[in-house]
Amino acid sequence: MFAAGFTKSLKGLSTHTSGFDLPLNVDKEMLFTIGYALEICPTSNLTTSPNPHLRMRTSINNVSFVEPSSASLMEAYYYNISGVYEDDFPSDPIYPYNYTGAAPSNFFSVVGTKVKVIEFGESVQIVFQDTSTFFLEGHPIHLHGTNFFVVGDGFGTFDPVKDTANFNLVDPPSRNTVAVPSGGWSAIRFRAVNPGMWFMHCHFDIHTSWGMAMAFLVKDGHGVNETLPAPPSDLPKC
Repeated sequence: MFAAGFTKSLKGLSTHTSGFDLPLNVDKEMLFTIGYALEICPTSNLTTSPNPHLRMRTSINNVSFVEPSSASLMEAYYYNISGVYEDDFPSDPIYPYNYTGAAPSNFFSVVGTKVKVIEFGESVQIVFQDTSTFFLEGHPIHLHGTNFFVVGDGFGTFDPVKDTANFNLVDPPSRNTVAVPSGGWSAIRFRAVNPGMWFMHCHFDIHTSWGMAMAFLVKDGHGVNETLPAPPSDLPKC
């Protein structure tokens, strides 16, 4: 509670960051649930489970991210390589429930390499919601490619009417990592003005490796300053 109170007390010095102002109106609203999941694994021996052939996963919106093996996400996008990723990452949880109440009936996630497409210049709001799948836990969520404004946080399940009314749209702090409290939620806003493929993940390495990650594909805008440049000729090969 002390840490949450300190975090809430932090204020920003400006409502301008990363080439954009704090969005007061939002084009895309998303609710991203974060937590644990299970996956069938014949070689596993999870002795604490009635079914030992399970392994732990983590997920965002019930999707466990798998890193591509044939090409990078950016390479696949720029060169239009098919079969590397799917562009259907959900804006809301696949399996909704009372996220900080009783555990859900479905502990499994969808496993895949999914990204979320955003048009250049769109304003985005994401509410990160911790979940009670197995147990509650705080998570530091990091977004590559842009800073964002942390406009709100709290405990319990996010209420879009009551909690949105209390957002700080005057002097929110600008960050690239947000601390989602255990058993609570955090809300961020940003404007997509940096074209490309941008990874978002939990900064606990083991959670990222288990699937608590996804990527945003920000499409090109107009003109050279809003267009993803070509890779340099001396770009090192993976």
